[in-house]
Amino acid sequence: MGKSRSTRRERAAAETVVEDVDGGRAELIPDRDRPRAWSLLIDGAPQSHVDLDDPAHLSFEYQRRLGHVIDLVAPPGRPVRAVHLGGGALTLARYLAATRPRSTQQVVERDAALVQLVRRELPLDPGARIRVRSTDARAGLAKVPDGWADLVVADVFSGARTPAHLTSGEFLDDVRRALAPGGLYAANLADGPPLAHLRGQIATVADRFAELALVADPAVLRGKRFGNAVLVACDHPLPVAELTRRAASDPQPARVEHGRALADFTGGAAPVTDAAAVDSPAPPPSVFR
Repeated sequence: MGKSRSTRRERAAAETVVEDVDGGRAELIPDRDRPRAWSLLIDGAPQSHVDLDDPAHLSFEYQRRLGHVIDLVAPPGRPVRAVHLGGGALTLARYLAATRPRSTQQVVERDAALVQLVRRELPLDPGARIRVRSTDARAGLAKVPDGWADLVVADVFSGARTPAHLTSGEFLDDVRRALAPGGLYAANLADGPPLAHLRGQIATVADRFAELALVADPAVLRGKRFGNAVLVACDHPLPVAELTRRAASDPQPARVEHGRALADFTGGAAPVTDAAAVDSPAPPPSVFR
């Protein structure tokens, strides 16, 4: 029995792909439970999980939450136009292509070497309408035509931190410009106690959008641990009840805050401007152990 486990470990190690990319040391590690599934790590920090046989499978909890947003942005199956700021292994773009065929997507991923690695080792479905640009997220967003996108997803991390210039109200002005009327914005945010970054991001988005909802693990919201939170915003009522139901039924259940409760959670934090913006906090080393 021990020999069998050892053989599996040796096989997994032999199949791991390790390559230096612009953002650090990239590792593609095979999933022992899924024959054609892989996890992407950058400098030891988990970034993405992809199942080439089942692109609708979302393994990471924050990606499932963003998947719920993708599911609710339009009626089931309807094609949409989406912009993904941050690509990783292109997990969410693959998910959207699988669940909403004929959708048109733009992915902005600054790390050109990472894009080449992912394209080579985890090829996209040739029928998917996914265009990948290797440039800075804000520069790539600036090239999106006015009112083009039904959905903008921000999931950008450099060294496990969101760059400062993607946290400001000025950045959100360009998000709004790119969104179609009724379009939806979703951001993956990471923070830990005392949650100053998360509160500041909520205040910033609330300064630009009429409707907000936050999806997160209750322990993160209570400031008990470092983790991810998904912030969703638009200018029309959000499907909060359905989002709440989906988040609560996840393997790692999440809570949805909105309205007065979310405003109270923000605690009077001020909106962030370009002049005052800083990178999101670095996660403690224990997060990736």
